[in-house]
Amino acid sequence: MKEVIIENRKIGPGYPPFIIAEMSGNHNQSLDNALKIVEEAAKAGADAVKLQTYTPDTMTIDVDEREFVINDPANLWNGKSLYNLYQEAHTPWEWHEAIFNRCRELDLIVFSSPFDETAVDFLEELDVPCYKIASFENTDMPLLRKVASTGKPVIISTGMATLSELDETIRAVKESGCKDIILLKCTSTYPAPAIDTNIKTIPYMSQVFNSNVGLSDHTQGIGVAIASVALGATVIEKHFTLSREDGGVDSVFSLEPKELRQLVNETNKAWEALGQITFGPSEKEKSSRTRRRSLYITKDIQAGDVFTKENLKAIRPGLGIPPKYYDLVLGKKAQKSAVKGTPLQWEYLLE
Repeated sequence: MKEVIIENRKIGPGYPPFIIAEMSGNHNQSLDNALKIVEEAAKAGADAVKLQTYTPDTMTIDVDEREFVINDPANLWNGKSLYNLYQEAHTPWEWHEAIFNRCRELDLIVFSSPFDETAVDFLEELDVPCYKIASFENTDMPLLRKVASTGKPVIISTGMATLSELDETIRAVKESGCKDIILLKCTSTYPAPAIDTNIKTIPYMSQVFNSNVGLSDHTQGIGVAIASVALGATVIEKHFTLSREDGGVDSVFSLEPKELRQLVNETNKAWEALGQITFGPSEKEKSSRTRRRSLYITKDIQAGDVFTKENLKAIRPGLGIPPKYYDLVLGKKAQKSAVKGTPLQWEYLLE
């Protein structure tokens, strides 16, 4: 599996997880809030900020009935019409340049999820370094081909896609000119229960598609994201807000600044802990070998005394011969005298 380079950041198993702070609609229609989200993401140590580029009219039509209204008590946005939801959640296109500029000033990679071809054209004018395909759009072949034709890296959320649909998606993207693809395991419920995230799929997808695979995480908290790194996730995307108390369309399953900092730190630790397959003491453990158990003479003995359970024990530290020889030594005669607390060596046994 080859690494993917976005701007100057290398993404792959040999590098710390690439952390994306997803702004989505958590700016609550305030450009000032959007810029503060960028600043807090930078302070927390995120690698990138991601936007969503659409308008209500590029997503749906203005109909306030039937299937155009969310009718699901379990849904976070139950009762809202699609049009009104997207009106509330969208990031105005006239804000994009200011947000992009602030990200670049803070050394954050900034990119977006386009939802139609006009959004791709607009983002190209802003010179985005890569694209994200949202989980609900990963079967939109015209959009996929348009994005792939830019030749830039494409990050694709898997969501509800079947294995065969993912195969079609990846083929379409590659055939249209994209050479660098990152897949994100994603559960398209908001918030997503941990039990439904099935992150064991991550190493399987990596093997099947020979691709970097990460996690677009809609669960609450950071536990699932950290666990995914242990399974090989190279990218973590989490929704981000200044404060859940401020509300916002995605605030319920979004991280606050302190939590994002914790995510950055803990996923990096998880990645460092992967290491390599190894046995035996590490360099830093070698000095600890003296704290193993070994055989010690626990009562004063004279030459000719027999070693018994009363005068020989396996105790710490580890300066004597290993405990595996205990049964062999019992019943043998001491060849020289020793005081209590002497580590047993072969010279006490060999004539």
